[in-house]
Amino acid sequence: MEDAGTRLWLPPLELAGCVRAAMLRDTRGRELTAAERENYFPAAPLVKLFWWFAGDGEWVARPGFSAPPPGYCLGPLMLSGPFTLPTHTRNTGPVHALMLLFPPDAFQALTGIDAAALVNHVVPAEALLPPDWFLWAMSLHADMDDDARLACIEAFLRPRWAALAPQRPAAQRYAEWAQALAVRAATSASGRSLRQIERRVKAWAGLPMRELRAVSRAERAFLAVAASDAGAAVNWAEIAADTDYADQSHLCRETRRLSGFSPEDLRRRMLTEEAFWPYRLWC
Repeated sequence: MEDAGTRLWLPPLELAGCVRAAMLRDTRGRELTAAERENYFPAAPLVKLFWWFAGDGEWVARPGFSAPPPGYCLGPLMLSGPFTLPTHTRNTGPVHALMLLFPPDAFQALTGIDAAALVNHVVPAEALLPPDWFLWAMSLHADMDDDARLACIEAFLRPRWAALAPQRPAAQRYAEWAQALAVRAATSASGRSLRQIERRVKAWAGLPMRELRAVSRAERAFLAVAASDAGAAVNWAEIAADTDYADQSHLCRETRRLSGFSPEDLRRRMLTEEAFWPYRLWC
């Protein structure tokens, strides 16, 4: 899937439970205004490994959005955990970047890195990645095109995931992944009380089950809106009922918390503003 200067890569079936997607952004050669160089990302329960091949970015602090973690300094290879608030960033000029998105339980199984310790944090990748992962990740800075980089990602992850695949879910959407986590938590140990199940889910995902359910509802609502006619009015009450919200007000509150905008404002901006390219890619 592509938007001008952007691309969404979805993994092959063999890696479906290992990595959610890759998002690529290349604005070199494009004349963008200052507003068009801004970027809006929703809150998401994913671990992100991201490369800066060209250009840079800065965090924009604003009410309702995430704040730069203490000591944050952008580097060529960064690692972040799940974020519970949306994020607003700004590029000072043209950029070329790649973001690889992992379900946190899969990333923890592959690397041994505790996803819970990364919630709402961004760190230089060399601080935490195992040596073989760091050397591989830095090799993607070599002179190659994005297709070659994606091929390198597949080649690196396939053998490592193969040893774990029989034990891992292959769900792609947040709802299926959250449900798979809950089932696994309920059947993987002797203690099966609700509190014990929730503790296991939080240990694997870094976030409590209620947050995972909130994000899965938001994704379902977002995809339902994206599938609707762009020129037609949206029946938000109907969307709320179809995607397990208590009512339209519940939908509005959670959409604003996870994206920073009301549902209708988010829909309008997604359709008309360059800065909302991450949302368009997800459609």
